[in-house]
Amino acid sequence: MSWPKTASFAGGPRYGSGMEEFDFDCYQALIARDARFDGRFFVGVKTTGIYCRPVCATRPPRAASCVFFATAAAAEKAGFRPCLRCRPELAPGGNSGPPLAQALFSAIRGRVAFGDSVDQIADLTGYSSRQLRRLTMQFFGVTPVQILQTERLLFAKKLIQETGLPMADVALAAGFGSLRRFNALFRLRYRISPTEMRRPVTREASANGSELCLRLAYRPPLAWKEMLAFQARRAAPGVEWISPDRGAYARTVSLGARRGWVTVSLSERGDMLEVRTPAAFADALWTLLARLRALFDLDANPASIDAHLGADPLLAESVRAHPGLRVPGAWDAFELAVRAVLGQQVSVAGATTLAGRLAARFGEEISTPLEALNRLSPTASAVADASLEDIAGIGLPKARAQTIRDLAASAVRGELEFRPAIGMDEAASALQRVRGIGEWTAQYVAMRALRHPDAFPSADLGLRKALAPAGKTLASARDVAARSARWRPWRAYAALHLWQSLEKKKHSPL
Repeated sequence: MSWPKTASFAGGPRYGSGMEEFDFDCYQALIARDARFDGRFFVGVKTTGIYCRPVCATRPPRAASCVFFATAAAAEKAGFRPCLRCRPELAPGGNSGPPLAQALFSAIRGRVAFGDSVDQIADLTGYSSRQLRRLTMQFFGVTPVQILQTERLLFAKKLIQETGLPMADVALAAGFGSLRRFNALFRLRYRISPTEMRRPVTREASANGSELCLRLAYRPPLAWKEMLAFQARRAAPGVEWISPDRGAYARTVSLGARRGWVTVSLSERGDMLEVRTPAAFADALWTLLARLRALFDLDANPASIDAHLGADPLLAESVRAHPGLRVPGAWDAFELAVRAVLGQQVSVAGATTLAGRLAARFGEEISTPLEALNRLSPTASAVADASLEDIAGIGLPKARAQTIRDLAASAVRGELEFRPAIGMDEAASALQRVRGIGEWTAQYVAMRALRHPDAFPSADLGLRKALAPAGKTLASARDVAARSARWRPWRAYAALHLWQSLEKKKHSPL
């Protein structure tokens, strides 16, 4: 590992700030403004007291003036303020480090807008509050409270600069229970008041008060058209509308008592997606944006993934043709699990038709500005309360209808909510406790809904076609699993490349 000898690293031991996990020279990445490392570290500049992303457009400081941090929370703990030009709150997530470190950081970050205490977050992770504090100090050099405070302030800063929301709404959306507490902490940490930071109000925010427009950053490249094409073939009519040619995604949204829609497209301002949604979702924006990040796999590090998979001659051509290919996620784990069950032993088109029928029968009707969006995805409680005959009435065998009903009951009981850092095998086993869900379905759900990068449905017909030996139509599931070993820990991404190769040949993977 090469480190700049004149730069200093925060947090004492390198592991204390997570910096030892990087196998690149931070200062060289900073000079190059290398977008592949955006969000993987931040640089504090001692002469200005500002911390930046490695892609900041300002003139790079001298190495002796730099202090590198693995998280924004560590930078703010050291007394640095976020840069107003590169805006650290826009950096992609997915920090480097061991899987447990990433899972814990995501778990803490996921509760930013809910006002949870450390004890409540610790319960969700399966650790005591003391253990959680020890682990975050070990991995990041900061406490859970410091992570929460920093993420709340940065999200508030994002809303201030991208929307025209009143400050009371900004404070609420960012998880602050008190406007006074929000104002005081903001001024203390950033040395400027929230209202001073807002000037001037963005044109978009002032032009249309009924909608909000926000941005989500990613590490380039992003195979956006391929992502949308994959999802378009699986979009439930009435619930989703996707146009790969236009580069647009839209769907209906239900968050608590709120009903509405969201649209996503590529931004013209750089490596970002542009999100539009009704202003009525103001107090649920953190959840909405977090789900979109997972849906489009925006926290992936394509440089590492493509380099690993591209070394295999079998995948090299696809990696070159489709750089930044991501694993499409899910808006909701139950929605994706139902879609996987509907896809058992039928074609993609057939499963999509069934998904549309299920939404039409059990999804709540909704009015949106988009004619194609008129139904919410069926809730687990609505499906669990339905009769077996009603579910089978969409064109399902009774056994599969029973699986969907049992799956819904499991979701209502909270059994599709898994603790952070749960092992892939453990998650798959838990899913298979529902009668009718086998290894293929469990791996597919783990891959897309649970975001396990190494999940791999080796029994998938499409993968067996793609890996068929010369002269044969299909490879065995055992041979597919054995062949996939060299793609660890990114087998889910390898599956996407294999399915992409089949699509090129006009086959339809399951």
